[in-house]
Amino acid sequence: MAVLRFIAVDLGGTQIRTARYTADGVQEARVAMSTGSEDGMDFVLRRVRSAIRQVWPLEGPVAAIGIGVPGPVDYKHGILRFAPNLPESQNIPFRNLLVNTFGVPVFVGNDADVAALAEHRFGAGQGVSDMIYMTISTGIGGGMIFNNRLFTGGNGLGGEIGHITLDIHGLKCGCGNYGCLETLSSGTAIARQMQERIAAGEFSVLTERVGGDISKITAKEVSMAAQEGDELAKSVFEQAGIYLGTAIVSLMYMLNPSLFVLGGSVTKAGDLLFGPVQSVITERAPAIYQAQTRVVPAQLGADVGLWGALALCLMELEL
Repeated sequence: MAVLRFIAVDLGGTQIRTARYTADGVQEARVAMSTGSEDGMDFVLRRVRSAIRQVWPLEGPVAAIGIGVPGPVDYKHGILRFAPNLPESQNIPFRNLLVNTFGVPVFVGNDADVAALAEHRFGAGQGVSDMIYMTISTGIGGGMIFNNRLFTGGNGLGGEIGHITLDIHGLKCGCGNYGCLETLSSGTAIARQMQERIAAGEFSVLTERVGGDISKITAKEVSMAAQEGDELAKSVFEQAGIYLGTAIVSLMYMLNPSLFVLGGSVTKAGDLLFGPVQSVITERAPAIYQAQTRVVPAQLGADVGLWGALALCLMELEL
């Protein structure tokens, strides 16, 4: 029996990573290159094709190509609607363009959605049929798996967990709404809140570390300071965790998944974030929900996009 091979593409704003896998997840080849987005979308598409060719097998067919892209997707037709970090990226028909070039099935998904598939198939979500993945980094994204299938909504725009409204009087979000979870618990929000509270007169060791230029404070530095015992940094992380936990409780009531998987750079803070999240769940969620739902860290790290593109192919081909 011939070995099935798949090409996985993780298209980011700064880097394109591509790998060739077998169906059971053995990685046979990989390549990474800069996206080159400053040179326009046509150049990015040429880079994507080049990366795919570099991992194409010398012998034997490719069963499918999967690609995760950084923006909303028309999932049914494989069209990237737009990507904030890719210029000239409105309505790019990735599926048709790549099918025309390579002549094999192509599946296109939002990067957070394919990350959810990755954790479900190969990571922390193995063995459950219903789960929600959340990535907490510069922004907050998410993906939902129900009955072992990716949920994207009627037009492919569902599952935008980062834009749940938690504060109707809150700050304006990049999406145009106000008081989104992303404005309260993302890495960007953590850094901003730390800066604001220092500017208002509260003490932190970070003021000296950045030479008084608090605009240089990042979420990573807030996390490091909190782990060293800085009370203000700990307070900022606690607040972010409280809002994140509140969103999770709402999702428990609404969708009742078996598992929440939390990934992204901010979750590297560990208990600084997970502790407040769990405290809110304990306080606010009924016991029956708590008994049926776990909240765990993601497992796949930086390669989650590649694993997700592979998982997307396997789901669509029902393998």
